[in-house]
Amino acid sequence: MSAATSRLSRLICALGLVCCLPGFAADATSPVSLVFAGDVVLDDSAGEMIRRGKDPFASFAPFFKDADIRLANLECVVATTGSAGDKNYTFRAHPRTLGVLKRHFDALALANNHSGDFGREAFAEMLGLLKQADLDQFGGGHNLSEAHTPLIIERKGLRIALLGYSEFMPRSFEADYNAPGVAWSEDEQVMADIQKARTVYHADLVIPVMHWGWENELSSNARQRQLAHTLIDAGADAVIGGHPHVTQEIEQYRGKPVIYSVGNFVMKETDNANQRRGWVLRLQLDKQGVRAFDTRVAQISMDGIPQLDRQATSPCWRRGQADVGQCHNPD
Repeated sequence: MSAATSRLSRLICALGLVCCLPGFAADATSPVSLVFAGDVVLDDSAGEMIRRGKDPFASFAPFFKDADIRLANLECVVATTGSAGDKNYTFRAHPRTLGVLKRHFDALALANNHSGDFGREAFAEMLGLLKQADLDQFGGGHNLSEAHTPLIIERKGLRIALLGYSEFMPRSFEADYNAPGVAWSEDEQVMADIQKARTVYHADLVIPVMHWGWENELSSNARQRQLAHTLIDAGADAVIGGHPHVTQEIEQYRGKPVIYSVGNFVMKETDNANQRRGWVLRLQLDKQGVRAFDTRVAQISMDGIPQLDRQATSPCWRRGQADVGQCHNPD
């Protein structure tokens, strides 16, 4: 280091602009912020709001707008075709909802137990409609290969691979070699997909989104924990979960976060208070993985519409912190 460079480095440190030491370059790279919202169903009250020109996501719009990457789990099929399957609940939203989704989200996770509610024809229609709306998706495809192909999003020079998997029946929604559907979670296949995301798609970071666990359980089960550890051992940088319709614990495994369930986000079909309180997760990402994360609390009305709870505390963490803490984030 030259004398001039040394003096400049000390001046910068003295001014408090960058934390640095002589001989070490300052890391001026800002992190990439990735936001993930939980289960979104747009076939009932939320769909009617959109039909009337209103926005069910309005309360969180500023939070989404500030993020570099915005994701949600789309817990319904968006289509006009198909027939309802033999299930207690089937969800199908009108294509008009895609304009509002596009306003707030860059991509949608499709690997869940409602994407196939109206059959493969409706699922294939949705894939086409998403493409027309310039909305990316992951965890689904026109065939098995597409469903297991990662979505690569690049921001600020950081290549992030997103993968999605369902573990909750019916497995008949799974894509086949020549039929549309979702990616199903098989340990060996998921591990291979994570490794392929790095070696073939040259991803810096890999984040699987899992649809797993039992509904209304406030803690993860043994299968979720085993699979989460398997995913990180295979090279995942974080694991984001959903499906239980309630929030579950957040674990650090090998220094990497596992958010077992973020709960609901836009969901009318709720039957208890825990189902009407979800998290919107924000990860701060750099080349080393998750630098930090925080959450915002969505208080969900009986009509299924989320409102940002500015009084609530919710989980947060920064790299080097031993345990997940609680933060108050009024914005």
